Amino acid sequence: MNKTLNIGHLSTMYHSSFVLMSTDWLEKSNIKVNWNLFGGGPAIVEAFEKGEIDLGYIGLPPAMKGIDKGLSIKCIAGGHVEGTVMIAVHGYKSLDEFNGEYRPFLNQFKGLTIACPPKGSIHDVIIREYLRNLEFENEITIKNYEWADMIPESMADGDIHVAIGTPSLAVVAKRFCEAKTVITPDNLWKNNPSYGIVAKQELIDSYPELVFTFVEKHDKACKFIKEKPEHAAQIISDNVGIVTPDFVYEILKMSPKYSAKITKCYIKSTMEFVPILQNLGYIKKNLDEKDIFDIRFLNRLD
Repeated sequence: MNKTLNIGHLSTMYHSSFVLMSTDWLEKSNIKVNWNLFGGGPAIVEAFEKGEIDLGYIGLPPAMKGIDKGLSIKCIAGGHVEGTVMIAVHGYKSLDEFNGEYRPFLNQFKGLTIACPPKGSIHDVIIREYLRNLEFENEITIKNYEWADMIPESMADGDIHVAIGTPSLAVVAKRFCEAKTVITPDNLWKNNPSYGIVAKQELIDSYPELVFTFVEKHDKACKFIKEKPEHAAQIISDNVGIVTPDFVYEILKMSPKYSAKITKCYIKSTMEFVPILQNLGYIKKNLDEKDIFDIRFLNRLD
């Protein structure tokens, strides 16, 4: 295994990347990694296209867009489900305060702009589908940010009142501009594939044992986050340096559905995105499971 893995990752602290960067688990398995930070899933797909990375942490819809265009990549492991939340500044009500009724909830945002991670990201697809289904697509504007980390600043400046994104964004915005969660992760899209591990087919074919070993460590990291969130929060905080353990812990506990497994629910939710991506004009092909997933490495795990 002399190959050095070039891995694209996001700033999302509940991804296993932060545990693997904060421990020696990969090093002890003789895996060398170059970690590359990106602003969103679409940028990771672009890096795949340019041959800059071998493997990436990415929501499945952007990966599906790449596959549709002929990019030879596969999802080889899961990571987390239900990683999209909606937040708003003081003065706006939560979905629960509207007794779970989405129309009156969204009505309070008519004429406003919802800040969102990059176009084509899983968050972008989810909110656009919600607005379309509930006939708010002409009433509420979506503004995509190439770097979602800039959204809390826009909220603090008063330019943005409502946003959609990861639990990490929600916790940052809560502390930075007193924003609150108005729709929790489990109420936006059940079992949505918030991220998975996607690899180039060339890597899978040429270095199968390297890929399997990485999947093993990824699985270990996912279990560690789920079973020992306080410990995970401490080591991530120590490694990152600019955030406290309680900050990371709050992120890890907001949507605690971590698993490297690709379950039937994970696949079903992913496939539900196919017609939606087609309706949005993001993909043209009628993608099948075999076009997206390769679960042979997960099947080898104990």
